[in-house]
This record gives sequence, structure tokens and C-alpha cells, in this order.
Amino acid sequence: MLLSGKNGAKTADAGAVEKNGGHAPAQDRAQDREQDQDHHSRHGQEQGQGQGHGFASLLAVEDGIVYKPAAEGHTRWYRRLLDAGVEENGIKPVPAGDRTNMQYNNLFTVFFTGLLCILPLPTGMLATTVFQLSLRDASLTILFFSALCTVPPAFMGCGGYKTGLRQMIQARYSWGLYIVTILLFLNAATVTGFSIVAAIVSGQTIAAISPGNVSVTVGIVIVILVSFVLSLLGYRVLHIWERWQWLPNLIVITITVGVGGRHLANQQQVPSATASQVLSYGGLIAGYFITFGGTASDFSIYHDPRARLRKIFTYIYLGIFTPSVPLLILGAAMGGAVPVVTGWAEAYEEYGTGGVMAAMLEPAGGFGKFVLVLLALSVVGNIGISMYPVALNLQMLIPAFTKVPRFLFTLAVTALMIPLSIAASRAWEESLENFLAVIGYWAGFFDAVLIEEAVVFRRLNWDSFDHSIWNVGRKLPSGIAALAASLLSLGLVIPSISEVWFVGPLAKTSGDIGFELAFFGTALFYFPLRWLEIKWRGHL
Repeated sequence: MLLSGKNGAKTADAGAVEKNGGHAPAQDRAQDREQDQDHHSRHGQEQGQGQGHGFASLLAVEDGIVYKPAAEGHTRWYRRLLDAGVEENGIKPVPAGDRTNMQYNNLFTVFFTGLLCILPLPTGMLATTVFQLSLRDASLTILFFSALCTVPPAFMGCGGYKTGLRQMIQARYSWGLYIVTILLFLNAATVTGFSIVAAIVSGQTIAAISPGNVSVTVGIVIVILVSFVLSLLGYRVLHIWERWQWLPNLIVITITVGVGGRHLANQQQVPSATASQVLSYGGLIAGYFITFGGTASDFSIYHDPRARLRKIFTYIYLGIFTPSVPLLILGAAMGGAVPVVTGWAEAYEEYGTGGVMAAMLEPAGGFGKFVLVLLALSVVGNIGISMYPVALNLQMLIPAFTKVPRFLFTLAVTALMIPLSIAASRAWEESLENFLAVIGYWAGFFDAVLIEEAVVFRRLNWDSFDHSIWNVGRKLPSGIAALAASLLSLGLVIPSISEVWFVGPLAKTSGDIGFELAFFGTALFYFPLRWLEIKWRGHL
């Protein structure tokens, strides 16, 4: 037995709950909620008596405090923001009684719409422009690695509606309250990086509408500000937006392919792919997909926990996989045609992916320029859902940040993204390749630990993610096992890296297999280390 007798009893209780359809009877759940409310009320009174008044007490955060909608006690301007749809809750756990959203298909549309845009195109283009794969080899590589690497984030996204915890709060139950801070920075940087990629592609597309009159910089600023407004409104508005924006996005992408698609059959001639090429590009695809594991639960924490796990997994999996794969392959086809089709190489050199799309739509004249505008705006939903978890990550850095309104962090992220996007656009292709490769390594460590923790050590007993300890460091795991497992697997990853700035001895013959070793190496090392930690501390 991995768990102590006390924890084993909890697991048995959880098994009984599963037999009743994955939830306790309504009467029991109501009694539990009343007990929780009484506990937190008494706890808050005790905390208040000891803390006194003033600025310090205002920023103090109670141990185990959970989210409760509070219409009273807000200033007039703040209530107006809430009335407009701005989300009130930040990172506090959402009790089961407040998880009532039964529109589970939102979990499909929020990802489907966010990815049904021009963001995947440049990643697909790297297959044929940088890695020199044929369209056939690129397509097969994309299909295989996408199917495999969408599984971790789809599973991890299920933890949100089952636990009521944000993704990086769930991480505290394996990485600990303090060590998880490292991952908060990495996750925020990753998600911001994807937003920067989306903003650059959009800016390039806007600039290509009127060459010489509108710069890429202006286009970047426009799309980031529009996305800021969407992200500011929060969870509910994001789901509404993502439910419908996919339709115009799909129409304009279809028009673009219909107008310029006849050129995509003209592909550059390259030798058959080597194992090194396939594995190296596959590592980039892994970096594209598995990093969703750091944010997937953030969009499901208000959904009713009674739904079957398989149902939620399927919605999230298809929401990520379905739009990404065709667009990645379309990007590969565009990249393979760039050296062959007249004018495309110049357009790509000047405006990147946006320039190629402008060349494809050139026969449509003024209507083609209108389509380009809509293509540029197609990333708004993607950047919006990216800014949302980044702001949440920043709230988790310091306990006092829990009481700071989330929209202030969204504003800070926006202010940071604009200069970073402008700087990255100057060395576009190199920035994208290095970014996708590096993020795949840390995401492999992270995803492996969270999945193994939930499946092996907690045995899918979601009640073991106790809300009363979500911000109590002494009761959470130390995080030492997760950190040590990651560092040990890093010793395998470094010799397997193949980048412009470093090629490890293993990678010289095998290609870049750093992601694979990061994921499976961490999973292998984490098992004995976490087992020892549980024995040492006497609890999960």
C-alpha cells in the first residue's frame, strides 16, 4: 500500500462515491457544504481576532479560504465591472456546490475556437522551411505526434471540474506551495510566448494588407489591445466568445485556401526524411501541444463535477486536436510552396506567414484584403484565453496577490506583451523555433508529475485534493520529490537536445529526443521519490 490507513479509508470512500455516479447524494453534499461554511466562518473569525486592522490585515489570506460569490461589500465601480461580466474569483478553490455549469461542450469550443486561427500556421511552416521535410513526411509527423501529445493536457484538464482547483493550484499538491513558484514563472512565460507568436502573425497579416503604410508593430499593438478587452471580462465571456468566433474564422480560412490553394500542389523537392529530422520536428509539435497541460483546468473549474471523466476528456482532446492538425498541415504545405511559387519567397521574407497569406489572396483584390483583416483578428480569442491563465499565475506568486483583482494582472501582462512581441518579430523564425523546442522540455517534467500524482498516488480520488490546505505549505507535499525527479531526468535531457545553440552527443545521431526523455524520465524517477516522501511525512 502506498497510502497510510487514513488515506486508504479516503480512497475507499471515494470508490463508493464513484459507484453512485461520481458524486455523493445531494443531502450529504448539502450537509458537507454547510459544515465547510461553518468551518471557514469560524476560521475567519479566529483569523480576524488575531490580525487586527489596517493594510496588513487587508492583504492577509486565510488558510483554506474558498471562493464564495459576494455581491455585497464592493465599491460602486467594482460592482459595475462585475455587472458587465468581469469574473470576480481569481485562484480560490470553487466548492462543489458552486460548480453548476452543465454546458460541457464549452470545453470543446473554448479550445476549438482558440486554435482555429492563423496561430498554428507558422509552426507547420517550420516543417518544410527549416527542417526540410516533404509535405508527406511533415503531415505524418504532425498527425502522429499531435495524436499522442494531446492526451496529457486533455487528461489534466479533467482535474478542474473534479477538484474546483485552477491548474497551477492543483500543481501544489505534488510540487508544494513554494517550489511550484518556479513552474508559475515557466508557465506564465510559455503561455505569454504563445500569445506573442499569435500577435506577431496577426501583426504581419495586418501589415501585409497595405505594404509600406502599416507596420508590423502597429498590427501587433492593435490585436493585443483588442484581446486585452476580451480577457478582461473573464471566464464566462471567454466561453461565450469562443462558442461563436470559430464560424467566421473557419469561413475566412476556407476562402484563403480556395483562392490560393491551387499553388499548394507546387512543393519543393527534398530527400526522404531521416529519423533525426522527424524526431526533432516532433519535439516541436510536442512543445506545441503538451504545454496546454499548464492551463487546461482553468477553463473547467465551474463545471458540474458529476459528468463522466471520459466525456470531459473527449471534449478537451477534440477541442485541441481537431483545429490544430489541419492548420499545421496547411502551414507545412504553404512552407513547401514558398521556394517554388513566384513571389511567395519575397512575401515570406517581408511579412512571414502574413505575407504568404496575402499572396494567396491577391487574386481576390479588395475582398482579399478584407479577408486578411478577419484572418488577423482570428487570433483574438486565442490571445484572450492565454492572457486569462497568465494573470491567474501571477496571482499565485504571493499570498497577498490573491486579494488583488485579476484584471490588474491582465493589464500588466498586456503592457509586457507589446514590447516583447515587437522585439521577437525582428528575428521571427529563429524565435519561434527556439521557443517551441525549449518549452517542450519543462512541460514534459510538469505533465509527468501531475499525471502520475493523480493516477498512481491519489488513484483518481479527487477528494484527496483537500480545499482546506490549498494555501497551507506545511500540509501540502514538500515538492522535493517532483523537483528531484525533474533534475535527475534533466541529466538525460541535456545530451539529447538538438538546437541551433547546442547539440548534445546523443542528439547528433538520434535527433532531438529531449521531450520524450523529460516526460518518461521524470515519471520513472518520481515514483520512488514520492513514495519515500509519503512514508517520511506520513500523508499525501
